[in-house]
Amino acid sequence: MAVELSTRTTRGTQTTATFSTMRFPAGEAHVKVAHDADVGDLIEIATLRGTNGDDLLMLGMWADAVRQRGSRSVALIPYLPGARQDRGLPFGAKVYADVVNGFGIDQVIAFDPHSPVIVDLVERLTVVTSETVVRDHVVAGSDYSGIIAPDKGAVARATAVAETCGLPVFRAEKHRNPDTGKLDGFTCEPLPETGRLLVVDDICDGGGTFMGLAGATGLPKERLGLWVSHGVFSGRAPQLAEHFGDIVTTDSYPAQNPIEGLRTIELTPTLTEQIR
Repeated sequence: MAVELSTRTTRGTQTTATFSTMRFPAGEAHVKVAHDADVGDLIEIATLRGTNGDDLLMLGMWADAVRQRGSRSVALIPYLPGARQDRGLPFGAKVYADVVNGFGIDQVIAFDPHSPVIVDLVERLTVVTSETVVRDHVVAGSDYSGIIAPDKGAVARATAVAETCGLPVFRAEKHRNPDTGKLDGFTCEPLPETGRLLVVDDICDGGGTFMGLAGATGLPKERLGLWVSHGVFSGRAPQLAEHFGDIVTTDSYPAQNPIEGLRTIELTPTLTEQIR
């Protein structure tokens, strides 16, 4: 992956990118001025997808160059690194937030962060939630008749989506063996006998939770869809296609494995609407 750089005017018009990225033979990140223009009317935008540390350093080089030229800097970081490391030793969320904060970026825009902890740690942060994107790109024009929250942590997110879409929400829970800490079963509220249902969550890594839930519902893949805001899709994730007839995510993270039938929603148009 790489940091994508673009430039727009303060009136919102896309223009020729001021900067381009490069690396020195020894590997150090660097940006150079590719198009010199009047800085007073420009907003410089950098898009960072995923969690690559080299890309974070490139982001810092870009932010310093923008600051020295006196332009406004906006970073689109849809997947906030460290959001799942919001407690414990080390406190990863704070480490990543300190790195981003140290760049002094004027505005950071993220999509559906996993934890409210990192939201409080990243400075000058604008959060874009997922419910409108799910409504417009997944539910609109479909035959979905309900939303499923796969566990307690997903209830608030799934409920917001359900309310925005005007659909009922059904709650599921996963259960862990207290001795081993491993998942040993799922339960779900009674589901309607007909219609398609959309499982809503923020992150899919290996997909075990979603496959376990699908098995517990007893529903065929034709009646189940899956929305995740961030698709890591590691490990056994390709097997999700055996359980869900519709799998949708965003381009916030470069998927580790191809998923049969996966649909990916481009986030840039949604995120850039929030530029101040």
